Amino acid sequence: MTALKQNIIKLSNISPMVCLSGGWLLIMASDRLAHAIIAAAALVWVYCLTSLAVHVGIKFFPKRGKNTLLIFLASFIACIYIFLIWIFSPLCALQTFFIVSLIPFLYTGQGFLRKLETCNLKEKFFASLSDALILGVLIIAFSLIREPLSFLSLSLPGGAQGIVLLFSFRSDALLPVHILASSSGALLLMGYFFGLYRYYRAKNAAKGGN
Repeated sequence: MTALKQNIIKLSNISPMVCLSGGWLLIMASDRLAHAIIAAAALVWVYCLTSLAVHVGIKFFPKRGKNTLLIFLASFIACIYIFLIWIFSPLCALQTFFIVSLIPFLYTGQGFLRKLETCNLKEKFFASLSDALILGVLIIAFSLIREPLSFLSLSLPGGAQGIVLLFSFRSDALLPVHILASSSGALLLMGYFFGLYRYYRAKNAAKGGN
């Protein structure tokens, strides 16, 4: 079985619980679909390119301070991403700067330097890609729920205002729905998501046991 097939299987079978370390990113970046897309692309960019850079330069890393050096390396790669966004939409880059700037710390905190130390180049790339996609897809999925219910709109990155609205309706939203725009609403949504996950997982386990 090829490394690509193995990582596809890993991606399809993995529990969303492993993404709890990136829960803060999910809350911050899922308020609008435009921000979620930028964050998901940043995850793929930083995770994959940093892992490739580590593979090439690991022999030159000092024995002490590897994690600190990894943060600087991942931050430099994240800065390149922000610069590219700035070229196409400066305001969009400003709106997502804080979110993207914290992704290198998420990458380092997940222990990629230790986990990928014995992997070859292809395994490093696909392991990083799968981890980035898992969290990125969750962020986009949450934004597809939060933005329409909170702002009665759906957006894409770009434009003079930083986002381009695909549609927008003006209406007085009810408080229980409008609260999803806040961090507390995102936490409530996350709680419902993991509650449903645990329920269906237990249900499927019971069926398997019978």
